[in-house]
Formats: sequence, structure tokens, C-alpha cells
Amino acid sequence: MSVSGSSLDQQWARVCGRLRDEVGEIAYGRWLKPLAVSELRGSELRIAVPTRFMRDWVQTHYADRIRALWSGENPSVQSIEIVVASQRAAANGAAAPVPGGGPAVPPAAAPAASPALSPAVAEDAGARSQVPEGMGGGSSSDLDPDAARGSSVLSIEDRDAFAHLDPRFTFENFVVGKPNELAHAAARRVAEAQAVTFNPLFLYGGVGLGKTHLMHAIAWAIRKRDPNRRVLYLSAEKFMYQFIRALRFKDTMAFKEQFRSVDVLMIDDVQFISGKDSTQEEFFHTFNALVDQNRQVIISADKSPSDLEGMEERLRSRLGWGLVADIHPTTYELRLGILQAKADGMNIQIPQKVMEFLAHKISSNVRELEGALNRIVAHAELVGRSITLESTQEVLHDLLRANDRRVTIDEIQKKVAEHYNIRLSDMSSARRARAVARPRQVAMYLAKQLTQRSLPEIGRKFGGRDHTTVMHAVKKVEELVLDDPGFAEDVELLRRMLEG
Repeated sequence: MSVSGSSLDQQWARVCGRLRDEVGEIAYGRWLKPLAVSELRGSELRIAVPTRFMRDWVQTHYADRIRALWSGENPSVQSIEIVVASQRAAANGAAAPVPGGGPAVPPAAAPAASPALSPAVAEDAGARSQVPEGMGGGSSSDLDPDAARGSSVLSIEDRDAFAHLDPRFTFENFVVGKPNELAHAAARRVAEAQAVTFNPLFLYGGVGLGKTHLMHAIAWAIRKRDPNRRVLYLSAEKFMYQFIRALRFKDTMAFKEQFRSVDVLMIDDVQFISGKDSTQEEFFHTFNALVDQNRQVIISADKSPSDLEGMEERLRSRLGWGLVADIHPTTYELRLGILQAKADGMNIQIPQKVMEFLAHKISSNVRELEGALNRIVAHAELVGRSITLESTQEVLHDLLRANDRRVTIDEIQKKVAEHYNIRLSDMSSARRARAVARPRQVAMYLAKQLTQRSLPEIGRKFGGRDHTTVMHAVKKVEELVLDDPGFAEDVELLRRMLEG
């Protein structure tokens, strides 16, 4: 029975619709969406898949049902053969034929070997965009390299998943200053290097200082320079979620393959897996496998590797193997530059006094700074009033009040020194007498509790002390608070004065 290419495509589309209804959107997106009709030879239908792993899985779990559905559509189909498209094309030295004289898939467009999409990512992708018509199963002429690699989880090569990256977060839009120049230079080097230079690149800093911006910028730059590199970017929370799903569905092999077959792995906010022993174990092995293959790993966190509490020692050690680059809190000059760049990007004229006021008043993080600028611009456009210092103070009264209440390390040092009747200079001096050391420890403890500063940043404010000294001080004060009620009252009084 002769079947034209178009009618074969129509039959395949109907079969795919039945399969989607039967197995559900998640399983369909994971295992069946990447399939494509290769050819019909007599009574045998050949279906192409991107990887050997997927071929084995589909053969075991879905081949009989596909054959039954095809027989209902076309009684001449008596058997189904699942083939790996890239292997077949390589073996023939040519593209796989398409019935009806349709165009063949050239070898260069053969699907790249990539792991299967996990249920977690299938759900995420489904929430972000609808499955394009025909992607569920056209002929091999419909199969393009990007679509074939759709199984590569959140890869920037996948068009749906690539939307997961923010197009604003590029190197061109990143304002460089003294607090972030090392992290920026390191990110640039990794994005532009032909070979792995330092592995891993570990970026750390407080909230809203640009870690995620640099991660996205690296991904965009790599894609622009070499679109064929498989880059996987996701948060540590998403990594954990996918791992739990893999355990639940007894599908850890697919999970391992999808994470260990990429060229660049980027994990954002790795501190999220602190205390999650099983996830850390899997991440540890994934990390080692990629480093052993000389694949690039890029990590971000809110603390340096040595300060990540609840993280296994062996993992902390490996995270510090390569280059650790911290992003310091913004300076006044950097905040002013960021505001100017943002205003230029919006093509809006902001009075210099307003810019300087914002840069001075909102010092917590860049995210809040940009949000403040967006608010005053939106207010001016919606209400029809010009942007002035007075209108800015009016629009941002809640934000400015909240920033005014924020405690600084300088304030903590001053208040503690007054309370214990010591000199302010003793906070950063080398004196180790108990009458000085104990108030200094209290100040370090309060700095850790009441500010967003990292341990190394706190240490620098206390005479350039090491972060381990701050850790010891915090632990010591916590012990004394439990053992000495009088001391606990002192610390609580200081806390209330500072927060009030």
C-alpha cells in the first residue's frame, strides 16, 4: 500500500494526539514529543529518536501501543522499528529518506545526542509556552536541530527553555564598578574562552548585587559565540525539584544523563541545597563528572564556599577549587552609574539631583534601586507630573522610610562601644583583652543578625579580620546568651535600641 508523505504526516499527527491523551502531557513531552517518522518500508514503519537511551525507553514502554495505534490508522503497518536518527544517518552516509519524495534531513541537522526532558521541566515548559503545532510528530523533514534538542533541560539551545533567560541580562547592560569588577572580568573570561580556564567559577554576594545578571550574561555570550555548545542554566531549587521527581518516578538514569551531557552547567543560588543531603550527594557526583570531562561549571551563592552552612565539607572544598569571585555591596558611584545607564536605556531624562538622591538613599541592592526608578518614572507618565526631588520623596516615602531604618555595621559598632564604655577604634584594633574582645564579638554577632553583609564583609569592617573570626564570635555569643541571662539581656537591649 503506497502512502504519500503528507498522508503519513497526518496519520502520525493523529497517533500523537491519541498518545498525548493517553499518557498525559508530562510523559508525552518527555518521551514522545521528540519522535519523528523516518520512513515506511513495506509493512515496517521506522521512527527516529534523538538518543540511544530514549530509543530503549520508547521501545520498552511505548512501541507496542504506537504499533497498535498505527495499525488502526493504516492497516498496512505491521511492525515498528525505533532507530537513533544520528546513528542511522551516519551509517548510511546520507540523510534518512522520507516517504513521498519529501526533503530529507541532512546529516548536519541530525538530532544531537541529548538526554530526555524530565517531568519537572516538561511541566515548566508547558506553563511557559504552548507546544507548537506539528512539533509532536511530523516527518523528519519537520525536525530541526533546536527542536530535536528540546529534551536538553532548560538548555539555551532550546527555544522554549531559552526564554527562561532574561534578555536584559547581558554584559552590555552590566554596569561595572570597583565592587563587581573581579566577578565581571571572570564571567567575561569564561564566556569568551575557547577552553575551560577555571573550574568552577563561583560567584557570590548579597541579594540584588548582580550574580544572576552575570550568569545570564555568560549564557547569552556563549550562545552568541558558539550556538552548538549545550548550556544548562537553572536554580539549585529546580535542580533539587527535578532530582526528587526522578526519584519518585524511578528515573534517575535519565536525570543523570541530562545533567552530565552538557558543555556548561550553571547552577544559581546553590545555598538552597544546604542541609539537603541526598540532593548534595547527586550534585557532588554531577559536579565531579563534568569537571573530569573538562566541562565548565558555574555556580552562584550568597556566601563563599567555606561559609555555606549545612553543606558537606567535600562539596565545599570542590566548590572552591576554581576561581571564587565575590561581589561587594555597591558604592555610591556605582549606584549612580547604574541609575544613569537605566535612565538612558529607558530614554528618559531624570534630574541629576534626583539621581544623586536615589543613589545616596537606596544603598541595599541594585534590584531595589531599579525598582525605585521604575516607580518614579511610571508615576510621572501616568499622572502627568514632571520628576522632581519632591515628587520622588512623595512616591517613594515607604521605601525611603524602610531604608532609613536599616542598621549599618558602623552604627552597631558605635552603639556597642558606647554601651560597654570602650573606644570605637577598639572595634578594629588588634587588642585582645577580654574587656575589648567581648564587646567586639557582640558587635560582630549583631552585624550578622541585623545586616545583610556576608561574613568576609563583616570581618573587613572589624580591622580586616578573617571570616572565621566572625564565625567564632557569633558562635561564642550564641553560647553565652544561652548560659548567662544577664549577658542575654544586654544583647537583647542592644538589638532593640538598634532596631528602634
